[in-house]
Amino acid sequence: MKKIIFLIFLFQTNALSQNLEKVYFAGGCFWCMEEAFEKKEGVIEVISGYSGGTTKNPTYKEVTYGNTGHFEVIEVTYDKNITNFKNLLDYFWVNIDPFDEYGQFCDKGYSYRSVAFYNNEKQKDLIKKSIINLENKFNKKIVTYVKKFNKFYKAETTHQDYYKEKFLNYLKYKKACGRERILNNIWN
Repeated sequence: MKKIIFLIFLFQTNALSQNLEKVYFAGGCFWCMEEAFEKKEGVIEVISGYSGGTTKNPTYKEVTYGNTGHFEVIEVTYDKNITNFKNLLDYFWVNIDPFDEYGQFCDKGYSYRSVAFYNNEKQKDLIKKSIINLENKFNKKIVTYVKKFNKFYKAETTHQDYYKEKFLNYLKYKKACGRERILNNIWN
């Protein structure tokens, strides 16, 4: 009986892992992006971290105040039977200000710029096409970077699920930054 249960568990785990993919986005504060994407149907897990730069194993302080070349990024693990890259890309756009070349909302600086990372040419083409469509819709230039994904570094534990763990502090920060107001002005 134990063998049968183990084999069923192994089969389910293997089947599930074959349906999972990862995508990476930078949209300013990774706490806010983590909150948004964890609510998205088909998303299994969201992890805050750093990507896009050259420094190995960077810290929050190094990314924010240094010259690592990294951005605050989220790693989104999703079930491709429920959602897909295009759907998540569309969701990314409505959670950022794609016209802000200095950062996002109240967070300014290179590490807070918006980035759509791609893993292959198909994803790159989808990003480029969506940029053209948005530029035509708004008659404005999109300043979000498009970068090939290379390596992801998980952020410190204190940054994981921050919006849940430090809920009141997070709400104060989010409101003070005007994130929802700005997003509503752009997308509604």
